[in-house]
Amino acid sequence: MKPRRSVLPFKGVFLASFSLLLSSAVVLAADEPAGTSKPAAAPSQDEMTKAWTAYATPGPGQKALEAVVGSWNVASKVWMAPGAPPQESTGTSENRMILGGRYLEQRYEGSMMGQPFSGIGVTAFDNYKKRYVATWIDTAGTGIMVTTGAADKAGKTITSWGTMDDPGMKRTVKVKTVVTIVDADHHTYESWSSGPGGKMMKNLEIHFTRKK
Repeated sequence: MKPRRSVLPFKGVFLASFSLLLSSAVVLAADEPAGTSKPAAAPSQDEMTKAWTAYATPGPGQKALEAVVGSWNVASKVWMAPGAPPQESTGTSENRMILGGRYLEQRYEGSMMGQPFSGIGVTAFDNYKKRYVATWIDTAGTGIMVTTGAADKAGKTITSWGTMDDPGMKRTVKVKTVVTIVDADHHTYESWSSGPGGKMMKNLEIHFTRKK
């Protein structure tokens, strides 16, 4: 049986060159005057290959994202101001794992404030950072929202933090998001943003129900 490559050829060449560069730096440092700090010894090629392999290999963190894979009916509530009644809308979401099970891709279609609304999200479990990283883009803006967070011990709730721009108020606001796996056919997404005085206010609640 032909052995599988642990890293892409390009990465292997890059890492080998990088290793030689660091090794040269260590040799040069040996000639420095006493008392000067010396860089740590460079990891071996084998150590770097193992590290990159672990970084690129899907594991439990990615497996947990499969709980929300599928076709979903969506009901959402949006609060435009504190104390104001929410604006409600419906839509659909198609979620799938991409790039060999490394990332979750979400494609949403619905409406917002009576207008068609589309959005695309990509969520990863970063094996190096040991945290979830989520990005979101949609037709209501031209920026990218990025949040990072972690799951609870049960693996049912992912709480993340990030920032997003508020062009209306000409400021950047703090954002908190919470994804909760209710059961195999239901999950929720909630978000809060910082308002006047920095107080966090809930602005979005989405309920996902698996299509039958």
